[in-house]
Formats: sequence, C-alpha cells, structure tokens
Amino acid sequence: MTASPQPSGRSFPGSGLAKGLAVTLRTMTRKTVTAQYPETQPDLPPRTRGVIGLFEENCTVCMLCARECPDWCIYIDSHKETVPPAAPGGRERSRNVLDRFAIDFSLCMYCGICIEVCPFDALFWSPEFEYAETDIRDLTHERDKLRDWMWTVPAPPALVPAAEEPKEYAAARKSADRTAAQQAAEAAAAAEAAEAAEAAEAAQPDSGRPGSTQPESDRPEDGDAR
Repeated sequence: MTASPQPSGRSFPGSGLAKGLAVTLRTMTRKTVTAQYPETQPDLPPRTRGVIGLFEENCTVCMLCARECPDWCIYIDSHKETVPPAAPGGRERSRNVLDRFAIDFSLCMYCGICIEVCPFDALFWSPEFEYAETDIRDLTHERDKLRDWMWTVPAPPALVPAAEEPKEYAAARKSADRTAAQQAAEAAAAAEAAEAAEAAEAAQPDSGRPGSTQPESDRPEDGDAR
C-alpha cells in the first residue's frame, strides 16, 4: 500500500486572510474606472422624474391635482379671502389662498398625473433624488421644501426654428408692448404740458414784476405832470 504524496509547500494559519488583504490593498491604490457615487454625481437626463417642485404663485387651489392623484398623496389646505372691487361701484370677489401643499413621497408612485392635469403650470419635475430619510414619516414634504426643489427644475428645451410661438409668449409680449406704449404716451403728454406751461409763462407781461423797465413810448417826458 503506497502513501499519498504530501504537498511540497506548507501553509501557515491566516495566509488566506493575508492574500485577501493584499488584493484589497492593490485595488484601493488603482484609479477608479466607473463613476463612484456620491463622490461623483450622476449625469441625469433632463426629463428625470426625481421629485415634484411647486411654483405656488401659479397655484389657484383648484384641487385638481389632489383629486386626480391615484395614491391620494397630495394634501392641500386653503381659506377664502375677500378681494375689494377693482373699480368704484364694483362687486367684491373671493379668492382661495393656499395654506398648505404637501406631498407624501412614501406613497407617490411618480406617475406625473398631477403635473399633467395642473391647468396653471404650478407643478414641475425636478431631477433631485437625494431626499432619503431615516423615518418614513419625514417623507411628507411641505410646500417650503417643494418650492426649494422648484429652482432645480431645468429650463425647457429650445423651440424648433420653424415652430409656432406659444400663445402665452405672444400674450405676454402684447401686454408688455401695450404698457410701454401707455407709458410713452403719458410721458409725451407730460412733456407737452410742461412746454405749454413754459410758453404761457414766457408770454406774460413783465410790467408787474419788480425791477422791470417800461418801454420808451410809455415813459413820461420831462416836465409832464405825474
């Protein structure tokens, strides 16, 4: 009966751990090839669905976004205020004032329905995605946080050169031109009034002013009775 051959090399305890640490050290000294998050932020596409930003100046509290949300994760509170009439003899009107606008991102499924149905462009997609919390209850973000995310919304893409200009731009430009023309007309009227006042002042006689001189024909001759 022959004995099995013995291995030539002898392993010592902990040699496997040492080899593993050597591989780790060699890897640590090499330059990374892939982008390492969070040291390197990812280059996200412009239409990334990160979070929802709120532009509350455009919100009219119509509640359409909350009604159409399939997850019921939008919470809106408001109250009514009376607006005085714009002209004398007019009628007072009431308007809704936004008190609270919150979104529970632990329920949101990022479908974008609220953004699509908003008729006044008050909701926008933001590419922000770093909003993790240690408590699920902290994922309900109020309107202050939603407004901060609004400023991270990328600008809309440029129009096609042959595309028709949006009607909102045309309406805004028409209103600006009307206001500029009105201001120019008021300035011209003020200038004409100033010129007319100067001309009227120059046309007044100077006989009643102190230190003024009379014409030669109006002066009394020597020896005439006064």
